[in-house]
Amino acid sequence: MAQGDKKERILIVDDEKMNLKVLADLLKEDYSLVLARSGSQALKHAQSDSPPDLILLDVVMPEMGGYEVIKNLKNNDRTKKIPVIFVTSLNSIEDEEQGLRLGAVDYIAKPFSPPIVKMRVRNHLRIVHQYNLLDQLAYLDGLTEIPNRRRFGIVFDNEWSRAIRNKTPLSLAMLDVDYFKQYNDNYGHAMGDIALQDIAKSLQTSLLRPADFIARYGGEEFVMILPETDLDSAKVVAERCLYQVTALKIPHEYSPVADYLSISIGVVTINKHDDLFRDDLLSIADKYLYTAKQNGRNRVYASSN
Repeated sequence: MAQGDKKERILIVDDEKMNLKVLADLLKEDYSLVLARSGSQALKHAQSDSPPDLILLDVVMPEMGGYEVIKNLKNNDRTKKIPVIFVTSLNSIEDEEQGLRLGAVDYIAKPFSPPIVKMRVRNHLRIVHQYNLLDQLAYLDGLTEIPNRRRFGIVFDNEWSRAIRNKTPLSLAMLDVDYFKQYNDNYGHAMGDIALQDIAKSLQTSLLRPADFIARYGGEEFVMILPETDLDSAKVVAERCLYQVTALKIPHEYSPVADYLSISIGVVTINKHDDLFRDDLLSIADKYLYTAKQNGRNRVYASSN
């Protein structure tokens, strides 16, 4: 199974009720199943908020056949990565070639062998699981194991678009570890790496809502996205981050501002979305971070635009 006790989700598509029952009885013990009797139902399930991990798709169906369904799936960014196995009575080499050319990962001809179907389903779901793990790793920072700058860019694009669409406030914060060069120079880079790991975990636990987001932006700098958050609420979150990092009590006797490692934070909240471009928000948050440093560090500087 993909993770923990959660069952992988399989969408079975066939216009014949008996065919659905045979496949459902074969797979229901090991997987969470969704059944569809038409191409349009299949697309609706695939595009839902709980998309399947794998689709078993008949080719010959009225109104919308399997080939048309897979074309729709592969032309949609939300569904194009869902693997499709054709399970069909069309068993010529030409039919199989066409199905694979359209993007299917496998082609099973009826009548099929139940053990073979179960094995192929399991193998393809294992590939999906491995791909998802690799995909997740590509968006994680190797040192701190929190999202990296690449992942931040994707989340920021999405939240920016959502804020404009819904006309809701969006807050962004840039965070920097105070006098981290001096820490590395005096305690060593190995200790610096451990400190960054501890700080990253502390920042993550400071975010209490699922939609709030923190990423390592580079070096000792982090960036935080707070969707649908006004300035006062964003300041509360930033102050909590400040406190949590200080509470780690990581000694830094070479810091002019504190006995322990501390951070400075610049926070900006956007309310009038028509007046700014996406990258302007980053620039302003960075400017406010610089202001926090100029004002003595180990503090939050926040303003709205």
